[in-house]
Amino acid sequence: MEPENHKTKAVNVLRSRICDPKFIFNNDYPDSNYSKLKFMISSSVTEACNNSILLLGPRGSGKNAVLEVVIQDLLQEYPDSISVIRLNGLLHSDDVSAFKEIARQLCMEHQLLFSKAASFDDNSQFMVAILKECGLAHKTVIFVLEEFDLFAQGKQRLLYSLLDAMQSITSQAVVLGISCRLDADQLLEKRVRSRFSHRKLLFLPPSMEDSQKLLMHMLTLPIDSSFPHDYATEFNTKVQNIIEDRKFKETLQKYLNVDSSVKHLLRFLFCAVSRMDLQTGFLSQESFEIAFSSIQRQPKLECLRNCSNLELHILVCMKRLEVKEKSLCNFNSVMKEYKSMHDSFRTSEYYSRNVCLRAFEHLLHLEMICFTDNRGQNLSVEFRPVKLLISSAELHQGLRAYNSCPAYLIKLMDREG
Repeated sequence: MEPENHKTKAVNVLRSRICDPKFIFNNDYPDSNYSKLKFMISSSVTEACNNSILLLGPRGSGKNAVLEVVIQDLLQEYPDSISVIRLNGLLHSDDVSAFKEIARQLCMEHQLLFSKAASFDDNSQFMVAILKECGLAHKTVIFVLEEFDLFAQGKQRLLYSLLDAMQSITSQAVVLGISCRLDADQLLEKRVRSRFSHRKLLFLPPSMEDSQKLLMHMLTLPIDSSFPHDYATEFNTKVQNIIEDRKFKETLQKYLNVDSSVKHLLRFLFCAVSRMDLQTGFLSQESFEIAFSSIQRQPKLECLRNCSNLELHILVCMKRLEVKEKSLCNFNSVMKEYKSMHDSFRTSEYYSRNVCLRAFEHLLHLEMICFTDNRGQNLSVEFRPVKLLISSAELHQGLRAYNSCPAYLIKLMDREG
């Protein structure tokens, strides 16, 4: 095998891993959500019992990905014992459309004729009858309810009918609710909650240590015949050195501070792998830094580069008022702070009130600041309370990157930060 071939192959292998949920989440550790979920569903299938489980966690944490991997594994193990019905709260939150969709999918699964004209009661009775038939045939029906919290609005007739039907000895079903609301079970009515199994799996964003383990898992090449042994060994050593490097940890921490979800981390990883140098065939620290800078969107910093010196003064004044815990901040209070700064540092430039007001209105237009509420629209701009829409870190970074920024503004931010 030529050197160029195995270097290109390494990139392709790493890319395919990042896009493969089975490789990412399919681990047999007893404490993993994959193992717990597979055990709970497989127990329901093998022991012919009913179950209801909630998968809770922020968006991008891997709830759907883990569930899909588990369902695919179980369909391979029990191909004739499982059927899957999928609903989404964004599409089927009202009971009529939900029951119609369940009836349609059940008809398709069991090769029956679906009637679009069937009423709500007909579809409800049909679902209960099919659940009984599946129970007698030792077949488990898995109901996947995405955006579960939306099903918990209104009268919750769908949830009640599903869980009530599962109380029968003859039925055999599993209800899986997926929600980004951690309090989704508290939204249930008493009659629904009493029939719920209260099993919950939490999908939390990975910690720094877990993120590093995931990176090692994703980026380590197999030491086998598919790659030259020396190349694979050196590649894995370099990856380990990069992940343990202090500078890389700082870059990774910055990225996790923006969004610590697994989905976001995999996106970062894919960009870094795509920038791997095919001349050397190894990942470098630079690959990750370029990936970080290309992904990280900083629209506020772009706006800061186009701000005038006066507008920078106004932003720093508002940040100082924020640090002083002023409950209300408006143009008049900003002007007082601006005059205080001018008197303290005896700056050569001091702009008139009208010029400052125009700069203040321009910041409102750029959405660097905004009004705290819509009340008082009849009031003049000077008297309406406003708030900053830029963080201290972004403002500090923007001031340092601004070539003509007065030095004392940076000193003030250093003192406040």
